[in-house]
Amino acid sequence: MLFGWPLMPLYAVVKLGELMRDQVERELHDPAVVRRRLEAVEQARADGRISAEEEDRAVEEILRGMVGW
Repeated sequence: MLFGWPLMPLYAVVKLGELMRDQVERELHDPAVVRRRLEAVEQARADGRISAEEEDRAVEEILRGMVGW
């Protein structure tokens, strides 16, 4: 136990990184989050803020993130 104390900050950083990775993975694969992102892209296209090509790229990027490509 005494020899583990100097490594405790390292363990905490590793654990924090794991928690952040898990949260990002949940958000990438959560259907509600994906739907909101797709709706935001659709709204941006409807408002004229992005072109059809930009919309296609954004939708492709969102879907690739969802399936893990």
